Amino acid sequence: MTFASFADRDAIENEMPWADRDLPVTLYGLLSRTAGKFPERPAVSYQILSGPKDKAETLSWKALHQKTTQAANLFRSLGVGEDDVVAYVLPNCNETTITLLGGAVAGIVNPINPLLEPEQIAAILRETGAKVVVTLKPFPKTDVAQKVHEAVRHAPSVSTVLEVDLNRYLTPPKSWIVPLIRPKLAGKDHVDVKDFGREVARQPKTLEFEDREVDRVAAYFHTGGTTGMPKVAQHLYSGMIYNGWLGHRLLFTEEDNIICPLPLFHVFACHVILMASLASGAHVVFPTPQGYRGDGVFDNFWKLVERWKITFVITVPTAVSALMQRKVDADVSTVKTAFSGSAPMPLELFKRFEKACGVTICEGYGLTEATCLVSCNPPDGEKKVGSIGIPFPYTQVKIVKRSGNGPEECATDEIGEICIASPGVYAGSTYTEEDKNRDLFHEGVYLRTGDLGRIDADGYLWITGRAKDLIIRGGHNIDPAEIEEALLGHPAVAFAGAIGQPDAHSGELPCAFVELVDGATVTEDELMAHCKTHVHERAAQPKHLTILDELPKTAVGKVFKPDLRKHAITRVYNDALEKAGSAARVVSVIDDKTRGLVAQIVPNGASDSEIGDVLGAFTRPWDHAEATSAAA
Repeated sequence: MTFASFADRDAIENEMPWADRDLPVTLYGLLSRTAGKFPERPAVSYQILSGPKDKAETLSWKALHQKTTQAANLFRSLGVGEDDVVAYVLPNCNETTITLLGGAVAGIVNPINPLLEPEQIAAILRETGAKVVVTLKPFPKTDVAQKVHEAVRHAPSVSTVLEVDLNRYLTPPKSWIVPLIRPKLAGKDHVDVKDFGREVARQPKTLEFEDREVDRVAAYFHTGGTTGMPKVAQHLYSGMIYNGWLGHRLLFTEEDNIICPLPLFHVFACHVILMASLASGAHVVFPTPQGYRGDGVFDNFWKLVERWKITFVITVPTAVSALMQRKVDADVSTVKTAFSGSAPMPLELFKRFEKACGVTICEGYGLTEATCLVSCNPPDGEKKVGSIGIPFPYTQVKIVKRSGNGPEECATDEIGEICIASPGVYAGSTYTEEDKNRDLFHEGVYLRTGDLGRIDADGYLWITGRAKDLIIRGGHNIDPAEIEEALLGHPAVAFAGAIGQPDAHSGELPCAFVELVDGATVTEDELMAHCKTHVHERAAQPKHLTILDELPKTAVGKVFKPDLRKHAITRVYNDALEKAGSAARVVSVIDDKTRGLVAQIVPNGASDSEIGDVLGAFTRPWDHAEATSAAA
């Protein structure tokens, strides 16, 4: 059955209630079913280098089932029960997939972003009470092992560290050199350190404990993490299986090959792609430890598509932007569709991608707190570029505004908070900390996402802003508080406000505005240097800083960020127009009730196509200053 419209979605829902679907209760049940159907078909492939002829390792469904079983047995032997946590801090590799699945079978698996700093990793380990940590053995050109070494010192619940050695993926002479240049670590204070591969291989290939057929928390995923203690979301088997079922029912079969250069600490890769693979038998390819960030991945991408006969490309707008700077230099005729998430797709970028490779992009929406999937532009139906499509089967979306009479559902095209109910929402217990679940649900069922949006007359969902003010840089969440706190630590700064300024490549980049203490003197360059020292995460360091005589503020003295965003849009768009030699200029930015912030342009003789060529790379729309209809 195709997924082209609301009628298709409703027809799927009307077949039966979600609870009546014939689906395994547990992840191990799902994996066992698929491995039984397609034992010799490929399940996951991984290559540490990006070349189209470089060494790769493929695990069949039989082999993946076997290794997952052994990993689960290992974790149980190390004292991990259903309520205990196996954390991993790993780049992409086959061991990451095995740890994810084995950890969720034995207990609760907790993927952690290896780009975080040691204190943030330690905070997550303490919050989840992790008993076992799986991470890298020291390896050249990465400091993951060193960071985890430091983090574990401050996580007293960790009793065992299991190390994955990436050297086994290399071929001579590189594999000979690594042991000679491998960084050395001192012993870890209170933990046993063991070799992951060796310990897994020692385990039986049949499950040594009962896989109880009960729905339970099987994964913890942290959100944010750029400052302070990240929140930890709880994921049930049922939510993970729902994400997998959606992928199987609407998209994938055992004959599909999916390229997923996204990290296996994020719900997009773990739940949307890997769970869909588990449900359908589709084959997933993970190129390089860093995915899209890996050396040569963009240069070799289309050749990798040809090598693996890829049918579905998984991507994000920043990756699409980088791919469009390379020629499509291979046979990509097997590709059916590309799926994009994490941030809005600029219209011009969408058109360029479609023209360059003959592949349509489907944009979608999900979030960690909902075990991910919420909506997408229907693969076989109308795609409204910039929207996040229609809700998936069994997912209900309400747009809610706060009024004097309490929460009210918004009218068509009226902006409010996006609230969702689905099998992926763990109502009442989304976060591990009870306090963080207070006031998180509308009507006790609908998760308040913190995203602002609207539903148009056709039922398509649009995001217009973020109530939480997060800066999203290429899909990476940055808390503006870290930047603001660093600036407020400077003696010359009285007020600070950090926002995301538009960027043609990353969607947004952090920028900051400050108001100085009366009589103080400091330059913008000096404050930027201060940020480089005191904003510890590199991605969060502001790319631009402006000193204003006075920051815009609300009646209660809070920095009013919409005005700062207007300031940044005007500056960035005018800089781009000037660099392109266009006479057009932004004269103001208005807050449109259906489209959010819209730049108002005076063409000064420039044509619409000329302006569109420059501003089409950004996600925020523009109009003629005297016009009321959209020009982009």
